[in-house]
Amino acid sequence: MKLVERKKYIEYLDKVKNTPDIKVVTGIRRSGKSELLKSFMEKLKIENPKANFISIDLSSIEYENLLDYHNLNNYIEGNHKKNVKNYLFIDEIQNCHNFERTINSLHSKKLFDMYLTGSNAFLLSSDLVTFFTGRTMEVSIFPFSFNEFMQYFEYSDLQEGFNKYIEIGGFAGSYYYNDKKTINDYVNNVFNNLIDRDIIKKFGIRDHKLTKNLATFLADNISNLTSSRKIANILSTKDFNENHNTISKYINYLCNSFMFYEMKRFDLKGKQILNTTEKYYLADHSLKYALLTNSQKETNFFQSQQDYGNLLENIIAIELLRRGYKTHVGKLYQKEIDFVASDYLGNRFYIQVGANIDNNETFKREITPLLQIKDNYPKIILSRTKFQQEIVDGVKVIDIAQWLNYEIDF
Repeated sequence: MKLVERKKYIEYLDKVKNTPDIKVVTGIRRSGKSELLKSFMEKLKIENPKANFISIDLSSIEYENLLDYHNLNNYIEGNHKKNVKNYLFIDEIQNCHNFERTINSLHSKKLFDMYLTGSNAFLLSSDLVTFFTGRTMEVSIFPFSFNEFMQYFEYSDLQEGFNKYIEIGGFAGSYYYNDKKTINDYVNNVFNNLIDRDIIKKFGIRDHKLTKNLATFLADNISNLTSSRKIANILSTKDFNENHNTISKYINYLCNSFMFYEMKRFDLKGKQILNTTEKYYLADHSLKYALLTNSQKETNFFQSQQDYGNLLENIIAIELLRRGYKTHVGKLYQKEIDFVASDYLGNRFYIQVGANIDNNETFKREITPLLQIKDNYPKIILSRTKFQQEIVDGVKVIDIAQWLNYEIDF
């Protein structure tokens, strides 16, 4: 398989290297966590050839004797070298019973710069503080972005490449396969493992059917405002008699496993977060295809322009999170702004996503809410224009594929 340097994540790891934090790489299954650590370790070896590197893959039979935390601790300390920098990389850390005892002991002695990854079932974001007494630095990664997809496939035509990215998504493991069915089977396997191992096994859930039906419902309603109460009412018509509190708990499980990302609404007039209805986005849009295959005969899920627009909105939502923006759904009176995104400096961007804005009615629908915002922060429409950026009434109109491929910025 062709190697794509995941530059953004490598750069971030570079910024936090040699700090006392325990670096923990998290993200949805098959997003490339193990490969990222391998790439970063090779980079460090080139930069510091005299450093001591200890790399352990606890899924390998080679390290089977280290599945006991005493043995793991003794092995690591026994391979520590004095008077040089010591780096420790452990993959599939959860395979060692009571692994946190070893990590906390090593961290207290300040002997290593430590990097960990493992199954989401044992390294959920909410678990990190519980497991580790030292400060952790979580590095969250996603499946391939469109830019990484283009690096892999090297399409000469940007729009052709984007059409293909929409079709097969960002799980790089699926790129081994050439036909839609096999690709879909691969992604469906990712979903089933995620549900069975990261959620049902982790939380001891008995109602497997409810978990999978809830995931399917959310996938079918990406980009739509919803609430746990509304979902409970809808599922009750399908013989699921769970209250909204149970539904809310199950949604949290799906989000903690990095399958879905919740986006709350932000009231631009009241300048506050609203807790009534939210949107949910898939970590990778290809999961929608896998989840809905059984309920639709064909793999063409764009039964309307709205379906296609919702998929594009999902791609944009994840890209904003991937680039580090703090992102909400905007509410201005009765109007909705698809995204209110803020960077780490506090700069704000208002973004509308439209599949096609060729006709005046559609363009007016997208631009009107932006024009009603009275501050001076940038206002953007992302659409499949396939042309260079233009500015209309102060609003930037940018082609989605060009923005995703870093050819145009806000």
